[in-house]
Order: sequence, then C-alpha cells, then structure tokens
Amino acid sequence: MNIHRFYGSDKMLVLITYDVNTETPEGRKRLRQISKQCVNYGQRVQNSVFECLLDAAQCKNLQSKLCSIMDTEKDSLRFYYLGNKYEKKIEHFGYKNTYLPEETMIL
Repeated sequence: MNIHRFYGSDKMLVLITYDVNTETPEGRKRLRQISKQCVNYGQRVQNSVFECLLDAAQCKNLQSKLCSIMDTEKDSLRFYYLGNKYEKKIEHFGYKNTYLPEETMIL
C-alpha cells in the first residue's frame, strides 16, 4: 500500500475522509475504530470527514494506524494535504460552527 509522505517539521492541515463498508459487524467495528483514531488527531467536520493539524511524523503514524484497520477490498481512505496556509483554502457555509485547528480544544 502506498502511503503519501511529506517532509518538514511544520504542521499542516490534512483532511481525512473515509468510506467503510458497514454491511457486517466487522465493518461496523472498523468504522468505529477508524473514527476513534481520527478523533485522537483532529476535529470531525462531517460524518466521515476530519480536519487534522499534523506534522510529518504524526501523519505517517495516523496513516499507518488507519491502513492497518481498514479492509482494502471493502473500504476507502483519502488524505488531502492542505498545507500550512490552509486558511485561504477553506470556505464554510451553513449552520455548524467553524473552529481554528491550531487553537486548543476543550473536550
């Protein structure tokens, strides 16, 4: 499996999307596991979409974790690398509150 790599120590915004086949109990378990890992690294912005502010090591670690959980024959993961100047690349419309990824989140 190819894992996209980027270099440097600066954090960048990574948009992670996933589609997990949930027709079986195993699929529903994978969905929960992938969601849980993504929550550990970022903010859910849609049902299967997370914004994560990561450095290269964190991104590689998260990719490895998610790829080890997914079933490559049934599931799909996508990583979009928005970089560290992401503010100009995101527009938000609608009722959900927006947030700044670099700010501290209180859970």
